[in-house]
Amino acid sequence: MVKPEEKTILVVDDESDIVIYLQTLLQDAGFQVMTAFDGDQALRRVKERRPDLISLDLVMPKKSGIRFFYELRKNKDWSKIPVIVVTGHARDQKVRREMDDLFEGKTLSGPRTYLEKPVKPEDYVVLVKRELGIPVPEKSAAPDQQVRAEAAQLLESADRETLEAALKLLKEK
Repeated sequence: MVKPEEKTILVVDDESDIVIYLQTLLQDAGFQVMTAFDGDQALRRVKERRPDLISLDLVMPKKSGIRFFYELRKNKDWSKIPVIVVTGHARDQKVRREMDDLFEGKTLSGPRTYLEKPVKPEDYVVLVKRELGIPVPEKSAAPDQQVRAEAAQLLESADRETLEAALKLLKEK
């Protein structure tokens, strides 16, 4: 059985407080953690030691997370590293379009999921474990944040009729 101690996560974010927060969550869960503050530094870290998973912010100075992701996917040795996007810009129209391209695989095989900042500790750790095939206790079966993010993504592209039907269902609950 795979254990967190056997896995290394690369946390990439330009905000040092976010990096420390995510690093602490992962270390408390038993993971080994590397950090980077932009896409260039992240590429250097991947060259030094291939991580088992990357937690990636999209909007950063120098090389953005999106540019880093594309470079990662172009490299045969790194293209299979799972990536979780952690962003505070999911509602920004420009970033939203770029995220849609990533998640819909229009250009390259994209990440499977994202979390919106602020990230709930349990949701983040559960998602990392799932991506790495590490068993998760039943009580954490469906992280609230992930479900909300998925619903928001679907609603973003829905037509008016679908939105009205969804609203009706929610009001009935």
